[in-house]
Amino acid sequence: MTTDVTIIGAGLGGLTLARVLHVHGIPATVYEAEPSPAARSQGGMLDIHDYNGQLALETADLMDEFRGLILEGRQAMRVLDPDGTVLFDKADDGTGGRPEVQRGELRQLLLDSLPADSVKWGYKAGGTRTLGDGRHEVTFAGGATVVTGLLVGADGAWSRVRPLLSTATPEYVGKSVVETYLFDADTRHPAAAKAVGGGSMIAPTPGREIFAHREKGDTLHAYVGLSEPQDWFAAIDFTDAAAATARIAAEFDDWAPELTALITDSDTEPVLRPLYALPTGHRWDRVPGVTLLGDAAHLAAPNGEGANLAMLDGAELGKALAAYPDDIEAALTEYERAMFPRSAEAAFEGTEMHGADSDNNTAHGLIEAFTRHDQPQ
Repeated sequence: MTTDVTIIGAGLGGLTLARVLHVHGIPATVYEAEPSPAARSQGGMLDIHDYNGQLALETADLMDEFRGLILEGRQAMRVLDPDGTVLFDKADDGTGGRPEVQRGELRQLLLDSLPADSVKWGYKAGGTRTLGDGRHEVTFAGGATVVTGLLVGADGAWSRVRPLLSTATPEYVGKSVVETYLFDADTRHPAAAKAVGGGSMIAPTPGREIFAHREKGDTLHAYVGLSEPQDWFAAIDFTDAAAATARIAAEFDDWAPELTALITDSDTEPVLRPLYALPTGHRWDRVPGVTLLGDAAHLAAPNGEGANLAMLDGAELGKALAAYPDDIEAALTEYERAMFPRSAEAAFEGTEMHGADSDNNTAHGLIEAFTRHDQPQ
């Protein structure tokens, strides 16, 4: 089977690309490893920025639909000391430029904007090879193959398309987060709900932090950050939820109970998420007929930009392909020329944010960063 544009991965970046191509009348097929859109939770909330993610949605002609997903009030932000003292409390006045939406709802919006059968579910890419003349073949688990004149890897951190372009692989950044959820928080977990407030809350210290935000349906979603080597986490049995929870909570035993409740009172089992990144400034030489977007191209330590950058990548690549309908290489060259420095800047900021000596590991440094961000440019 041969297709004009083959996109591997139905995340936000791949779907944005497919949508922008559809707007311009260019057919594309997206292959996704998961068996259906509901195969797993799509994660928590995302703040969609007016300087990248929203620009992508404008290009995709979906801004009106996007506005219908916005959770009002969730741009509120507070910083707490480990003893529970509120050091910074910024209300959501509707002018922040970073409205919050549920990731799963945004993904569904993009899926609904595509023609039926644009996404092929249950196609896990196993390997790729170059056939020459800009053509590539993708082999999926089970043996199915597709040959394409343009292959786009939108398949995340462990991309199967990336080896066609680069030998780089993600490396552990020295930090992991443990993910928890508290449901019906205002009634069942009132102290933690009060600490988090109406939007997001972070209590940062060097090497240890608790970040949480209030999701739809009175849910608190927390990320407990610990800067430790992978061997440290490997010594914890995460198949024993009670023991793992107790071990993680022990690292915060002198913190306020309304904060540690975000660990100990979780209504779900704790989930360990190691953080990985590609080398800052990762790039490749132009290879005919193939490119990457999002985490496949520039995986970085979390800095609030990942999903936004993936969507902007998808939109910009779609625009370039529409601008050069008869010259794929010109389109890919233009796209990559802008994408490389854009992603490198964001990756550098992420490295700074998560570094052991970063000011963002202290409440004072974080407040200073928030205040500086709010100053008129």
